[in-house]
Amino acid sequence: MSPPTNPTRPGIRLGIDRLADDSGLRAPLHGRRVALLGHPASVTADLQHSLDVLAAMPEVRLTCAFGPQHGMRGDKQDNMVQSDDYRDPVHGVPVHSLYGEVRRATTDILDGFDVLLVDLQDVGCRIYTFITTLLYMLEACAAHGKAVWVLDRPNPAGRAVEGLRLEPGWESFVGSAPLPMRHGLTIGELARWFVRHFGLDVELRVIEMTGYDPYQAPGYGWPVGELSWVNPSPNAAGLSMARAYSGTVLIEGTTLSEGRGTTHPLEVVGAPDLDARALLDVMRRLRPEWLAGCRLRPFYFEPTFHKHAGQFCSGLQIHVDHAAYRPEAFSPYRLVALLLKAVRVLAPDFSLWRDFEYEYETERLAFDVINGGPRLRAWVDDAQAGCVELEELLLREERAWHEERRAFMRYSGSEGEG
Repeated sequence: MSPPTNPTRPGIRLGIDRLADDSGLRAPLHGRRVALLGHPASVTADLQHSLDVLAAMPEVRLTCAFGPQHGMRGDKQDNMVQSDDYRDPVHGVPVHSLYGEVRRATTDILDGFDVLLVDLQDVGCRIYTFITTLLYMLEACAAHGKAVWVLDRPNPAGRAVEGLRLEPGWESFVGSAPLPMRHGLTIGELARWFVRHFGLDVELRVIEMTGYDPYQAPGYGWPVGELSWVNPSPNAAGLSMARAYSGTVLIEGTTLSEGRGTTHPLEVVGAPDLDARALLDVMRRLRPEWLAGCRLRPFYFEPTFHKHAGQFCSGLQIHVDHAAYRPEAFSPYRLVALLLKAVRVLAPDFSLWRDFEYEYETERLAFDVINGGPRLRAWVDDAQAGCVELEELLLREERAWHEERRAFMRYSGSEGEG
């Protein structure tokens, strides 16, 4: 039996679908050379890739394309695995890698187009590098007189805001602006904020979605039942990952496994030396409200690659794929912070912080790079620091961002801002 539908709610139309269906929207592209910045999830609602859709438009002169981290085709599994430039075998246009020899487009590459169309599926987290690539291209296009059109897409993590904001001096490829970890904007809304915040003189146009309600159940940001999920990166395996990612991504900077090499990457946390049940007991004792909005269960796994490959691990799985999921209460950043604090309580000498080159940062701890500064690590390591202190700091910065982003929000939905 088909699931019930809401007859009063119009179907969602993505930016790429609106561009494809409306010749009036395309009219300003006539006579201009067009480039696409995309990846595997750059697809229409019926799963046609945006590169194919643009190439089929007779009035669009498609001259090149760009791929971000993991490549236009999403073939690169891990971080810091670069993609090469190549020529698209179907359409014959050059595809330039922005995660290879360069991460910022060079002048000779920029000379190949007049208008850049950006069609990237984001997951709503500051560290997800597609938004850094968006900013870099906005800056480059501003410097070289190029136009940027963003074809807007849903934020699967919804409108919720959470996490410390990136501190001055901690900018990196995984944190290019003073955003909280979970920013609650679509990529089109975020592009407008980038332009305002950095004072960019660039011709920016956002082709907004229609019929998008970021507060609508059951997706709360992702239109469940209307759009298929296509992995924007290899380990973004579904909506549950996107919901949890603003917390679980912190685990990349630790010796714990974030589930790479399993069927639930970035939804699970564990290690060979953990006692899952004891860990959960400590978390519940320290700050039970930080575990709200989801379900947690002890989880046992053996990664096939990455950290602890071939070793039996004990940990927790975060479940946000059920009717009891409450987006207004679920706080993945706080949950993972609490998990790390519980590890410290159970094993004060546990070697927690992983020291390795992370996204080309060699002088600073990966965890601090991911978090956008050392404050969270210092809190975890300080046996005297309690959850109240972190909660006060988080609330202060989250409230400030709520106010700052308000002017850039275009999709109020049925309930207004949460």
